[in-house]
Amino acid sequence: MSDSSPATPLFPPSLISASVHTGLPDGFAIRPLAREDYARGFYECLAALTWVGGGGDGGEQRPTEPEFRTRFDEMAAAAGTYFFTVVEYRGRIVGTGCLVVERKFIHNHGKCGHVEEIVVASEHRGKGLGLKMMQALESVAVAVGCYKSILNCGPRNEPFYERCGFHNSGIEMSRYFEEGRDSYHRG
Repeated sequence: MSDSSPATPLFPPSLISASVHTGLPDGFAIRPLAREDYARGFYECLAALTWVGGGGDGGEQRPTEPEFRTRFDEMAAAAGTYFFTVVEYRGRIVGTGCLVVERKFIHNHGKCGHVEEIVVASEHRGKGLGLKMMQALESVAVAVGCYKSILNCGPRNEPFYERCGFHNSGIEMSRYFEEGRDSYHRG
């Protein structure tokens, strides 16, 4: 389904620091996720990270466009909470990441950013796009007043996040409330 309406970004593009755009490889752009991004390969990009599920057709089901738009609208309605950022190349989404802002009672009612769902399509890895994505999310976190950002990652990704300025500060623990699945199908 095609949409001829103007792009509807999830958040104001001005929250991404202008310095993030400097040094992107030719033809690449970094910007907020838009309501019109379903057909640009957003779910295909996310599927390089983990199972996305959904009711769409095909061998590996993806959410349908109406499901995408419903979730997008829910995130947009929670203004100041969800900051999905994408890397676009030749009209396709080839990278994505999200900052989820948690409002706290501690730290003088501070805000903590949670970095989630960082992925770059395999054919575009090694170009510095992951680092640019992390810089974009950091600039958004600072712009919206977060006092820190945190993330969870596996041991094999720890060196990358250290290069992005993060350090190991504890142990991740989780408790799942769904049937047991393999690591790809478990978020």
